[in-house]
Amino acid sequence: MTSTCWQITFQAQEQYDERFSDFMEEFFEVTAQNYTPDNLDQYIGYTSGSFDEKGMKKLAASYGIELPAYDASELKSENWLKDYVIEFPPFEVGNFCIYGIHEKTAPQSDKTLLQIYAATAFGSNHQTTRGCIEAMCDLSSEGFAPRKILDIGTGSGILSLCAAKLWPNCKIIASDIDDEAVIVTNGNAQTNKLEAQITAVLSDGYQNKIINDFAPCDLVLSNILANPLIAFAPDLSSHLKSGGYCILSGFVDNQVSDVISAHEANGLKLIKLYSHDNWRAALMQKKD
Repeated sequence: MTSTCWQITFQAQEQYDERFSDFMEEFFEVTAQNYTPDNLDQYIGYTSGSFDEKGMKKLAASYGIELPAYDASELKSENWLKDYVIEFPPFEVGNFCIYGIHEKTAPQSDKTLLQIYAATAFGSNHQTTRGCIEAMCDLSSEGFAPRKILDIGTGSGILSLCAAKLWPNCKIIASDIDDEAVIVTNGNAQTNKLEAQITAVLSDGYQNKIINDFAPCDLVLSNILANPLIAFAPDLSSHLKSGGYCILSGFVDNQVSDVISAHEANGLKLIKLYSHDNWRAALMQKKD
């Protein structure tokens, strides 16, 4: 039986009101967060049945937020959650073949398989994710064997999952400011039988005590956006061992200098830059 879903796509912003994600989670059945090619943040909400536009605006007002411009699209499908939100084609990057929970059978591949649910946490098949995975695979092929890894802004947890597969003896703290991302990451770790290695926690940057107690780390992963990367550079350095590595992404070509300079000012050096379309990922090492 065909059912109806409404997709509400909000205009991309450099920064949303900090209360916006709470509003989204209360009003919509499913939310997704994307990055646009020009490095802006974009929220999309999905709700089944009819679209209560007045109710949405009333709830936003109760949160004290002004809604950005938005487009409303009616989607019809026997399973809109599967067809429009969860589903993405299997893709290969580095040592891995990654596929969604909607797939009835695992794809044929000679690479390491990872199965994920990514509907409400951005990033699984984005150019920035690809660059980060390639950097991790390069480190692994060179014999680097981290024991403690920190993943800041984990999203769906995809980088933590890849790290756990590359380094079976490591322990990983995966953090995100969005509690839905924490739930998704923990679920993906269980799906792939990696929960013994990965612990997902709620944190604004490096603020969670669990993160501070875990430091210093051998490897820090941070696939977020340019401005928070720059702001977090001192925290990243203080949580990273001397000689340890970090992999940064979520910035575009004209932001490379600012991101790299902020981390060089905190004792790191650039090892390699990875490019996918206009997006960049950087492998850096903390000086001895």
